[in-house]
Amino acid sequence: MDYYPRLRDVREDSDKRQQDIADYLGIHRTMYRRYETGETDVPARHLIKLADLYKTSVDYILGRTNKIEPYLKN
Repeated sequence: MDYYPRLRDVREDSDKRQQDIADYLGIHRTMYRRYETGETDVPARHLIKLADLYKTSVDYILGRTNKIEPYLKN
């Protein structure tokens, strides 16, 4: 499964705009749009920040699991 659609889904489920997420990551909205469309791969550091923001795991964002259960940091 490509993870790009999941990026859009979790963003929309959180009622966030692309600009909101781009600001959070410290990038331009155009770059974030490229993440969501699959034009550009998401760097690991951004995947980690997104997982923290959405309170889930990187594995969920990458489509390696369908469990959206909150990820608890130790």
